[in-house]
Amino acid sequence: MSLTDEQVERYARHILLPEIGGAGQAKIRRAKVLVVGAGGLGTPVLQYLAAAGVGTLGIVDDDVVDLSNLQRQVIHATTRLGQAKVASAKAAIADINPDVAVVEHNERLTAENARELISGYDIVADGCDNFATRFLVMDTCYLEQKTLVSGAILRFDGQLSVFKPHARTEGDCPCYRCLYPVAPPPDMVPSCAEAGVLGALCGTIGSLQAAEILKEITGAGESLAGSLIIFDGLRTEFRKIKLKPDPKCALCSNQASITDLSAH
Repeated sequence: MSLTDEQVERYARHILLPEIGGAGQAKIRRAKVLVVGAGGLGTPVLQYLAAAGVGTLGIVDDDVVDLSNLQRQVIHATTRLGQAKVASAKAAIADINPDVAVVEHNERLTAENARELISGYDIVADGCDNFATRFLVMDTCYLEQKTLVSGAILRFDGQLSVFKPHARTEGDCPCYRCLYPVAPPPDMVPSCAEAGVLGALCGTIGSLQAAEILKEITGAGESLAGSLIIFDGLRTEFRKIKLKPDPKCALCSNQASITDLSAH
């Protein structure tokens, strides 16, 4: 895929990077990324991927823009209160970069539609706000052999990792269930609506998600797969923890009991 003169100018700062160059930018233009959730994390992911020139961005969200969203979900605007989040995000992306094709999935991700939705994309970004959807996304990505870039935030804390067990060689690339085998009880972990979240933290973790997605698309640098980043916003501290596959994982091991989405 060749770039026009206007695109060369738009993406010049990428093209100057030896790790990306013109060939890498062409890969970005061909890429299809599905973002699950157009909220706190989905906002910076969508904005930076659109600015980077990702060819197709799919957005899954069945919510509408609410006043309480605007403290952190900066892709939306006061003038679009009450509008579907996918439509609001699409309008903002058009202003950022008209090169990007946006596919609106104004629906909730469910066991019935997950495989069909995810199968049409190269990489999935998880920006959801509940464990049920998070596990559904991971299980589907594994079954469809798609790379998942996962972020999570609460209060002043954030987490980030890349899961691509389908690319495993030996002793690397665990899945989300290797780290968290089952979802916690509903009353154990509060939501952002219950416990709060620092708005700027969404930008920190979401921007890192976008960076990891672009690395996965272009092959630049070292993949975050097999590691977990933990960010403490109150102390401004990052920790990087190595992860290993669970030999008894219910999803990705030789003893796997999850072979479809019926449990969801």
